[in-house]
Amino acid sequence: MSKKALYLLGIAITIILGTFLYLKFCCNCTKPETIDPIEKPIVTTPEASLVPFVLNGSGIDYHTTDNIKFLKNNASVLVPIGDSVNIGIEKLKAFLTSNPKQKITITGYATSDETNTTKFENLGVARANDVKNYFVTKGLTGSQLDTKGEIVDKWQTNSDTLFGPVSYKFEVADTTTVATDEWSLLKEKINTDPLTLYFSTSKSRNILGADEKQKVADIAKYTAHDKAAVVLIVGHSDNVGNRDSNVALGQKRAEFTKNYLSKNGIGAQIETESKGPDEPIGDNGTREGKASNRRTVITIK
Repeated sequence: MSKKALYLLGIAITIILGTFLYLKFCCNCTKPETIDPIEKPIVTTPEASLVPFVLNGSGIDYHTTDNIKFLKNNASVLVPIGDSVNIGIEKLKAFLTSNPKQKITITGYATSDETNTTKFENLGVARANDVKNYFVTKGLTGSQLDTKGEIVDKWQTNSDTLFGPVSYKFEVADTTTVATDEWSLLKEKINTDPLTLYFSTSKSRNILGADEKQKVADIAKYTAHDKAAVVLIVGHSDNVGNRDSNVALGQKRAEFTKNYLSKNGIGAQIETESKGPDEPIGDNGTREGKASNRRTVITIK
């Protein structure tokens, strides 16, 4: 064997021996170090215990996990308020509009270790009033919202933020009062937008449209309920001709209207009078103004 061949054989044996020794003794050297899972630290983020926003009464039931928040020692609502809470407030607005005699007591809460720097007797009352004010800015009627406050030992917080320290109690509506007010509202409706009949020149007859017929029906409904009600019909005229003849024409129109109402279910006492041309609502210098002055106006005394 030549010298060169012996040299190459020695190199090959060296490589094979080196590989064998590496695999036998050092194959685990590059494995990543493992940590016993028992010894591995576990990091957790504590979640605040939230108080849901709840509106629960006869005719309304709304819940959301979001709520109105306050900073510790502070009476002002934290803004912006979440969309889900504002949706609930809109539902409450619609509910109270449909139930004008319904009242809600808003109770605000504060913890005993909080400092009250407001004008209110305690921080809970102050928070309730700030919630009420926010509701009013959203279109709710303040007269339907009462407030009170309570001091408690603790409340759900995250750092210096209190979650939902407010509750809402739906008071029982006085249905008797509602029934009574229904008639007061009807009378107010009749007198605020009274039945007005317009007449052609020197005429005391008129054809009623749908709106006037509905107003006649409202008067009939009210007088059927209130037997002591008195219907007042006042006749008016434009200024064409002398005053005495216009006063007489206004009275004639009032009597015509009385006869019409009597034939259409108005069995109440009806009084008539005439103002003639003395109380115009239009410009007697124009054709349209004169037409608006030739009228009778019907109200409930």
